[in-house]
Amino acid sequence: MMDIRPITPAFAASPQIDPADAAAIKAAGFVTVICNRPDAEVPPSLQADAMRAAIEAEGLTFVVNPVTHQGLNPQMVEVQKQAAASGKTLAYCASGTRSTIVWALGQAGVQSADEIIAAGANAGYDLSGLRDRLS
Repeated sequence: MMDIRPITPAFAASPQIDPADAAAIKAAGFVTVICNRPDAEVPPSLQADAMRAAIEAEGLTFVVNPVTHQGLNPQMVEVQKQAAASGKTLAYCASGTRSTIVWALGQAGVQSADEIIAAGANAGYDLSGLRDRLS
């Protein structure tokens, strides 16, 4: 069962999705799906290639931007920001937290830290520890 959590009207995060979810993701109005989960974390049936095939079969854009907490860098933030600029976007990882963090860092300087933290909190993600990086 998908657990899509809207962060903004145009961006949502979720825990791991399944290839079988692709039609429902399209039906929900998403045009882009971002995979923030490294293949090493999941079985082959959920790795990026399997997800790409399912998502692209629905006519959606699929972007691979694997993030680890230790490896998060400005380039990953920019990839996420550019991918999400194309329309309603769903980003996923294990819980949705990494996807939300990468989105939040991309919003620094665009929205206030309070607005970013509130958007995450409304979706169930605690971004308060990022306040210094978001200001």
